[in-house]
Amino acid sequence: MAKKGQTFKRYSEEFKLRAVNMYQQGEMGSKAIAKELGIPSKTQVLQWVRKKNKGEGFVDQRGKNGSSDTPFVGRPRT
Repeated sequence: MAKKGQTFKRYSEEFKLRAVNMYQQGEMGSKAIAKELGIPSKTQVLQWVRKKNKGEGFVDQRGKNGSSDTPFVGRPRT
């Protein structure tokens, strides 16, 4: 869980593709790629690889809820 005041780094799609391509070409392992590119965790590289293999895009979903067609947010009042 995020700590209060913590900020998150956002990476461009080109940056993510570069990391994924490095991993898929077998140049380095995920830990070495993360270290070289300045990514805090090798897990992030592996998540990007999984998304690419599934055919999903690298679209940032933070702050979006699933039902954007309704103006109501939160638990309904009773």
